[in-house]
Amino acid sequence: MNNLITIGLPSKGRLKDKSLNFFDEKGYKILQSNKVRNYFATIENKPNIKIIYLHAKEIIQRLGDGTLDAGISGLDLLSESEKNLKDKIIINQKLNFGQANLVIAVPNDWIDVQTIADLEEVAFDIRYKRNTRLRVATKYPNLTNNFLISKGVTQYKLISSLGATETYPFIGSSEIISDITSTGKTLEDNNLRVLKDGLILKSSACILFSKKSLKVKKKKKILINFLR
Repeated sequence: MNNLITIGLPSKGRLKDKSLNFFDEKGYKILQSNKVRNYFATIENKPNIKIIYLHAKEIIQRLGDGTLDAGISGLDLLSESEKNLKDKIIINQKLNFGQANLVIAVPNDWIDVQTIADLEEVAFDIRYKRNTRLRVATKYPNLTNNFLISKGVTQYKLISSLGATETYPFIGSSEIISDITSTGKTLEDNNLRVLKDGLILKSSACILFSKKSLKVKKKKKILINFLR
């Protein structure tokens, strides 16, 4: 059926709750099974629309390969994706929830480091004294790498983070971090602070469309009318 629409929604957390609220405010009642682990739902009086709950990152992947027609996910995750994937997805609209900033944060006791320019000096110092590079822990290697290079920082290496990135300097796994934060509280609790010019990306939840789906006239009409 070329008029069946599949929409991906975040499967957990505040992003899921806010996404469901968004549909509710639009007047769409999502019907869910009573099963504890059910990843599918429908919308009342919309038999041609199916909801599937996925990890926010997987929503990006499935929009790219065309197995989802639309979805709600974070701008940060889309921006971090490889270019060939991003080119297959279009941002329909940015939403007023899920706001967070991707930033460069350094230890509080680095009192002489206030800007990215200061960071480059420290990086050269580490290279000279320790014969190694400044380590930057992050879950966003593409965005972080592009940002640092654009600011003229060269003497660093990225450390892949699998979670709790803010702890990496404390346990000695990195000197600084690049991480997503909504309030800054977690950074503060771990004795980290954001550089004055350390903002990489202002993110929010977005409605995203698969470009592949928009090429189908019936789907395009349904998507635009349904999620506008």
